[in-house]
Amino acid sequence: MKSITLLPNTHRNCNVIMIVFPFDEEIKQHIKLLPEVKWSRTLSSFYIISSKGNLHLLFTHFRRKKWLVDYQKLRKEVTRPLKERYKLVLPQLSEELNSELIRFKKWLQQKRLSENTVNTYTEVTAFFLRYKILKKVEPYSVKLIEQFNYDFIYKANRSVSYQNQCINGVKKFLLFKNLEINPLSIERPKKEKQLPAVLSIDEIKAIFNNLTNLKHKTLLSLLYSGGLRIGEALNLRVEDIDSKRMLIHVKQAKGKKDRYTLLSVSFLKLLREYYLAYKPKIYLFEGQNKKQYSNASAQAVLKKALKKTKITKRVTLHTLRHSFATHLLENGTDIRYIQELLGHNSPKTTMIYTHVTNTSLNNIKNPFDEL
Repeated sequence: MKSITLLPNTHRNCNVIMIVFPFDEEIKQHIKLLPEVKWSRTLSSFYIISSKGNLHLLFTHFRRKKWLVDYQKLRKEVTRPLKERYKLVLPQLSEELNSELIRFKKWLQQKRLSENTVNTYTEVTAFFLRYKILKKVEPYSVKLIEQFNYDFIYKANRSVSYQNQCINGVKKFLLFKNLEINPLSIERPKKEKQLPAVLSIDEIKAIFNNLTNLKHKTLLSLLYSGGLRIGEALNLRVEDIDSKRMLIHVKQAKGKKDRYTLLSVSFLKLLREYYLAYKPKIYLFEGQNKKQYSNASAQAVLKKALKKTKITKRVTLHTLRHSFATHLLENGTDIRYIQELLGHNSPKTTMIYTHVTNTSLNNIKNPFDEL
């Protein structure tokens, strides 16, 4: 019997219910039938606003398939008080605007944008159209967009990343409508420049030593040894491992680009052991019914391993990629090679690792030591 776990969480200052399950295409498509359910890249999970009505909706929806629903942690959760924040109640879309939104989504899909980007742009555009109804204005104007930017994003204290997504989505919608609004003075705000968290070699070892499951250990070892994004690792197929040239072929990664990255000799031994034990058919990492392994499952693996270590840093799957790049730089690898291995368009992106490496900093003599 297929099983689904409901977990409590908070997202964008709202209490939500996360819908977690081992990757299964049937479950995924069935969940998508509910318009109230959204996908979050931040949570790496489907979610719905937490309420008794929505919980009943989920149970009714999954009961039709006779699937097992585990909601024990949801029952034990004590709702955390949320900060008081500005609330903007938006009216629902008319049937005409809803149809236009569907056409806009199809237009985005024809542009071959990623599924996540299409869903995000469609969602933020829906908010913009609902805001337009609230303001009872007919033509699209700079003033309307600026008001939406202020009321819906700034006053609600939404993140810079979300603000950029909203601006991008609205601009795409105006392009879809073939509308030129000049001057469109809303620019994408600059993100805060934060240095990535990096694990030491000993911390990496501690994580791997606390992984007893062979598949889990192989997956996380791949992320570190190849400097891969989690999506790239999960999309790898068996034939993408080139043991003769000791390379991993990463196909159609971010920016729809192919690249090669390193295949570690030590990792290859672990990979062969894993292959003999699990015998994957298509994808290198497969879940139930030989389907592609899920992002949520990979996140859970890391979280479980971290609990057994004494690491206090905020660590994500992407931290393994950051650590790979930093350790290469500390070992004297030319930053241009690191750029190629990571698949960065610009060396400026790779240069961030020069700020977190210990090699250069350790060569600086602290004046306090002269006192």
